[in-house]
Amino acid sequence: MINKKLIKDLLNESACSHNKEKKSSCDKPKPGATSGGCAFEGAQIALFPYADAVHLVHGPDTCLGASWETRATLTSWEGENNTPLGYCTNVTTQDIIFGGDKKLNDALNYIWEHKNPKAIFVYETCVTAMIGDNIDYICKEAQERFSIPVVAVHSPGFVGGKNLGSRLAGEAVLDALVGTREPESIHPYGINLIGDYNVTGDMWQYKPILERIGIKVVATLSGDGRIDQIQQAHSAKLNVIVCAKSLITLCRKMQERYNIPYVSVSFYGKRDTSNAIRSIVNAFGDKTLIQKAESIITEEEALLEKRLEPYRHLLAGKKAILNTGGNKSWSIASALQDIGIEVVATSIRKATEEDIAIAKTYVPILMKVPANEQAKLIDEHHVDILLAGGRSLYTALKKRIAFVDVNQEKKVSYGAYGGLENLAIDVCAALSNPVFKIAGTQAPWEIMEANG
Repeated sequence: MINKKLIKDLLNESACSHNKEKKSSCDKPKPGATSGGCAFEGAQIALFPYADAVHLVHGPDTCLGASWETRATLTSWEGENNTPLGYCTNVTTQDIIFGGDKKLNDALNYIWEHKNPKAIFVYETCVTAMIGDNIDYICKEAQERFSIPVVAVHSPGFVGGKNLGSRLAGEAVLDALVGTREPESIHPYGINLIGDYNVTGDMWQYKPILERIGIKVVATLSGDGRIDQIQQAHSAKLNVIVCAKSLITLCRKMQERYNIPYVSVSFYGKRDTSNAIRSIVNAFGDKTLIQKAESIITEEEALLEKRLEPYRHLLAGKKAILNTGGNKSWSIASALQDIGIEVVATSIRKATEEDIAIAKTYVPILMKVPANEQAKLIDEHHVDILLAGGRSLYTALKKRIAFVDVNQEKKVSYGAYGGLENLAIDVCAALSNPVFKIAGTQAPWEIMEANG
């Protein structure tokens, strides 16, 4: 069942900087506000990258259809990848009247018999929350029957937005999985990566670098995640929040429960990647580890500069506007600056107060309503390129400027040193592509009509 006190605590997370100074809710729900992404969707985003688990939506199939496969979260899992597969109980009007408990139980039995998962996540939705299905009891009974974790995720859409949903997912994982399996050995420099969903393989850009330094990734929540790893996450020595702050509550509670400190970093751009590595090794305080990290940073930066050299002349003096959400409002801005682009403005429409504070240090203009502002700013500042989600492509075509999709629909990684090179390649390709200038011109027959 929905825990109202838990939701209230999550909305007023003490680890958020803006709540330390004043009580301002992180993600207070407003009527209609969840149309851009509800708590249910946020919970799925946080947990879907566990490819060795099955994710069962207990609700109407429209809930699953509206949120399924929303991010290209890559996995190295060699078994059946359940992330791109949709499982739903398909609650109907009859189930609303008589209850959907039996349908949920039957679905769990089917999954166990046919899929052999390492765990099952059961997502409560608005409908099943309101009709009062006893999801906790059914999950507990199924867990005893199957001898695998069956985790109820209480994140119906009406309680708030995606950020809150991710926090509720973190609570479910913390209570049901973390600390339930002991490791064979404990690594002195073990870390958990929290909040990186490995979209287009971002995590794979920097994880090998950390391993070269001598750091072991114990568990990831949730990109390329494994159930047995998160069960052992309590054995790590440090939690590393990557960009997204939606799981900061999980880190704070792991610090309180298991004495694991946490740092917050970004792996977008050369500067922030190098600073992220330094933050991690400095948290351990080992001089040998720090020296090795500095040596590898110097090596990686030098190699990156050589690879970026062919693109510098085309990127010099170019101006960009960034219209994306959350931490990307500043993290991608940092990456763009590292390849020599001036970022004129960035959108903060979906950013947290902490993201907004960080964005101010990178970009001079913060757009609250980008749909109303970005076209005007493109004209005023003679912007060369717009980086945003696919819905902003029309603005770029109308203004005859280049466009790059940097949302979760992007095809390649922009993370860490290798990803910065990918970003430079994509931006140069867009700036050199004639279609953006041609598409905004008059058609030949329009020119003929205009000339009589």
